[in-house]
Amino acid sequence: LAQAYQGVRLLYLPSCKERENVVKSRRMIAVIVVIMLSVCTLVGCLTESNPPKNTDNLQPITVGSDSYPPFNFLDENGSPTGIDVEITTEAFRRIGYEPTFTFIKWEDKDILLEKGEIDCVAGCFTMTGRENQYNWAGPYMKSRQVVAVNPSSDITSLADLEGKAVAVQATTRPEQIFLQGLNSRVPNIKSLFCFEDRALLYPSLGKGYIDAIALHETSILQYEQDYGMDLRILDEPLLEVDLGVAFYKEDDRGIAERMDEVLDEMHRDGTLKAIIEKYLDDPEKYLGGVYASEG
Repeated sequence: LAQAYQGVRLLYLPSCKERENVVKSRRMIAVIVVIMLSVCTLVGCLTESNPPKNTDNLQPITVGSDSYPPFNFLDENGSPTGIDVEITTEAFRRIGYEPTFTFIKWEDKDILLEKGEIDCVAGCFTMTGRENQYNWAGPYMKSRQVVAVNPSSDITSLADLEGKAVAVQATTRPEQIFLQGLNSRVPNIKSLFCFEDRALLYPSLGKGYIDAIALHETSILQYEQDYGMDLRILDEPLLEVDLGVAFYKEDDRGIAERMDEVLDEMHRDGTLKAIIEKYLDDPEKYLGGVYASEG
């Protein structure tokens, strides 16, 4: 999929027609040589001032994420792919960068950004509530943080979580919501389990070790599709959020600002919708809240 966004290399070279007659005069040869050198110099200047768009001149940039289907995961060839991989690859290409995607421990993202070991974070990363913690590009789509339970569970609303055991991925918005009481509709729960590896949430729920899990709705739907697990998502969301690409707060290179403009451009030209609909049904559902002002 990433190959679909690699530019086609175009080379513009001046052509010369074969001369049918042999010019005997040295003076004539000298004139022709001077003219040819002038033309070549002119073409060289034009080419230099208007370089063709290709991938040879793209600067490297490193994007950190964990495995989070359908946003970031490895395909059958072991190459990164997904919604965020495609969106960021195209956005960076348009501003002159070629991203390398590296898998990180999600809770280490802030340290890695500060040390400069990664340039940005993209992986279904929630902007909402973190607007002042990072230098953001986006939002480029929206998502819902939700609670999921086993189909036979007696939990039907957020209020039913009172006295229950809930699991989340560490350093995510659901963790903050439960620990800091950010949603008044969420009652006091019995215990909160914070897993470093998000993949452990599902078997823990399936085995009955916990009563509910909380994370992005899109991730739950993808897991159900990939592994045939049947879960019930509560109608009442924990939080509706915007997703973006996060740079270090003190990053003053201007990349985030340029990328923000390009993401808006990608919405207008239909690129965002085309990418999202490869992975999710009803792409407008994930764009409407972000770009509602544009109708």
